[in-house]
Amino acid sequence: METLNQTLNGKVAIVTGASKNLGAETATYLGSIGANVIVHHFSDSSREEAQGVAEKIKASGNDAKVVQADLRKVSEIKRLFDEAENSFGKVDILVNTAGTMLKKPAAEVSEDEYDQMFSIHTKSAFFLLSEAAKRLQDGGRIVNISTTLTSVTTGLYSVYAGAKAASEQFVKMIAKEIGSRGITVNSIAPGPLNTSFFYPVENDHSIDYLKHMSVQNRLGEISDVLPMVKFLTSPDAGWVTAQTIRVNGGMF
Repeated sequence: METLNQTLNGKVAIVTGASKNLGAETATYLGSIGANVIVHHFSDSSREEAQGVAEKIKASGNDAKVVQADLRKVSEIKRLFDEAENSFGKVDILVNTAGTMLKKPAAEVSEDEYDQMFSIHTKSAFFLLSEAAKRLQDGGRIVNISTTLTSVTTGLYSVYAGAKAASEQFVKMIAKEIGSRGITVNSIAPGPLNTSFFYPVENDHSIDYLKHMSVQNRLGEISDVLPMVKFLTSPDAGWVTAQTIRVNGGMF
């Protein structure tokens, strides 16, 4: 079988939330085309999956290191970058896919739930971008995963969508701050994906509703979003920055 072009030879990538779903596929892809990869995961329960991702990368001929970190803590974000630099000498690419979902009427959201959503999706995104701004090599790539829910009126996702919306603004501002170094900073805002991240908060009725919001009458697949991740992390994407790109099957 013909091998992929090694377009990221010598590059080092950090992928957060890389134990499963889009994060795992992103980490595996970047490793398959030449990058050494930090495979981040959050909890003890996801360690085995993260190790499996790392083994796939190593099998492709590149290196990977599994790092567990709680990205709600700035000290842990700094340690994540330290691990990358100590292992591979530098960081060129950051892809932030880490997150969790909350679907609930605003009137029922507790203070703890609010704090959790904004800690995971807003605070962690900001300080990941901030640390990347300090540490990425010139010409680097930053991709933050947001959500199409920031732009549609569905109800029940107010805290989740609000927390993600803030991260889209961080991307715009930080792209301007570091653009002179050739670093691009973008968001991808997927529609609902057919993954284990999606189903725990949905039921048959809501799944059918969300399918029909797409002009293709279906949920998205990771394979629908991954090509955009591939492009935005590539050398070809140097003139695309400060953007939120909605990959959602025409939901609006």
